[in-house]
Amino acid sequence: MFDFILRPFRRRFGVDKHFYAAIDDMFGFIPHNIELYKLALIHKSASVELEDGSHINNERLEFLGDAVIESVTSDYLFIEFPDGDEGFMTQLRSKIVSRQSLNRIASEIGLDKCVISNAAGNTTQKHIYGDAFEAMMGAIYLDQGYDFVNRLLINNIFGRYISIDEVLKSETDFKSRLIEWCQKNHYSIEFRTSHEQGTPSGHPSFHSTVYIGGIAAGHGTGDSKKQAEQNAAFSVSQESPTTLSDESSAKILDKFDRIVS
Repeated sequence: MFDFILRPFRRRFGVDKHFYAAIDDMFGFIPHNIELYKLALIHKSASVELEDGSHINNERLEFLGDAVIESVTSDYLFIEFPDGDEGFMTQLRSKIVSRQSLNRIASEIGLDKCVISNAAGNTTQKHIYGDAFEAMMGAIYLDQGYDFVNRLLINNIFGRYISIDEVLKSETDFKSRLIEWCQKNHYSIEFRTSHEQGTPSGHPSFHSTVYIGGIAAGHGTGDSKKQAEQNAAFSVSQESPTTLSDESSAKILDKFDRIVS
């Protein structure tokens, strides 16, 4: 009742009326602490300098929001797929919360128009909106609590902007895609897979490491050699592992550069 009375007032009056209206339009509620949401919109390239010389931006909220989104998505998949094993749910979760997915959601709800940034147009900028979405979920968690953000994500975000059927239909042969990428970019690729003995569960367990250009680039485990190698290939790129787009290719190359340097 209290929020219902405040909603039209905060949308139309006061210095923060535009922020209140933006949050209401995107997520359908009026915040308690609007300062959290204002902070969630500030990319590190537009950091605000305080009197003590420190800078504030949305990175801490992004860190928190990332964990919240993963937790809510895990809850959701655990309930939706009672027969799904750990590997299946991990891969499905990774697709749902990938930067590509979050960037698209941020653009569709209009969050991209609200982000404050001074970043130049490069690969990093393509992540800004997904990062801001994570920061916004962190702000909502602090402002409204876990149960609220859980309902918001599952009912309003996943329900409207994520098609589980489409996600399930997307390619899952990460090993083949990674091999194709290596051939295209003239890298050697090798999977070294071992059978681990004496696991606590008594089930067979395999561990695989994928070497690209002689460098250990990803690791994976599974109940079979095939599953372990698929998981190792999947771990190489978390940006867009199902397509290995130009953006994710650049991400992989950056990863190799950091390892070598």
